Amino acid sequence: MITKYIESVKISGDIPRGSYLENIPAIEWLLRKRELSLNSAVTFFVGENGAGKSTLLEAVAVAAGFNAEGGSRNFSFSTRDTHSELYKYITLSRGFIRPKDGFFLRAESLYNSATYIDELDELPSASPPIAPSYGGSLHGESHGESFLATIQNRFFGNGLYILDEPEAALSPARQLTLMRIIGELVRDNSQFIIATHSPILMAFPDAEILLFSDSGIAPTGYRQTEHYQITKQFLDNPKRMLDMIFGGEKDDE
Repeated sequence: MITKYIESVKISGDIPRGSYLENIPAIEWLLRKRELSLNSAVTFFVGENGAGKSTLLEAVAVAAGFNAEGGSRNFSFSTRDTHSELYKYITLSRGFIRPKDGFFLRAESLYNSATYIDELDELPSASPPIAPSYGGSLHGESHGESFLATIQNRFFGNGLYILDEPEAALSPARQLTLMRIIGELVRDNSQFIIATHSPILMAFPDAEILLFSDSGIAPTGYRQTEHYQITKQFLDNPKRMLDMIFGGEKDDE
């Protein structure tokens, strides 16, 4: 049985005329179609930079009650108010069962979340401390290790987990570790929505891949993604690809 705490994303309000949001292909598509269905326990948002995948992912997270910079629903810090107002104009169609856990994890703002956790633990009223539930202070680890430690120690299952470009913090080997953890959490009644460029993560079994492009948003196959095709072409023949990039230039012998 597939667990889906969010079944679809709908446009429920009128975006102000002249808003930059209207110029984002994915948002323009959503304005026309009015609804985007999520059909798997793991959904990937993929596409080129600027296509709108992170903008929509962020709006879904905020509409679901998460802090725009990441964290659980209890996180309330803000280092800079830069998130879009798209969340004001969408409605999430939710399943009958409510998640018991949840987290919005952004590779780019994990440092801010880690600082917030440490600051809370420094308050006189901090009891019990929060950092131990993350495996200790996240500032005591590398970016990648702190990212993975958050998932390993803080994702409890029966939850809604929204990840923004996790591969930015993880080596290929750690991405495989993340896939294993996602699989365990999916079996424990969890749902994931992930914006990514990683052809490794996109290979997750039975995941839905939604391609964000100039044409809007559409489901696509793993091997049809540009991420897979370019990576495969490069690994199959790196010299040929490098010759194409550098115009056939060769190092002086």
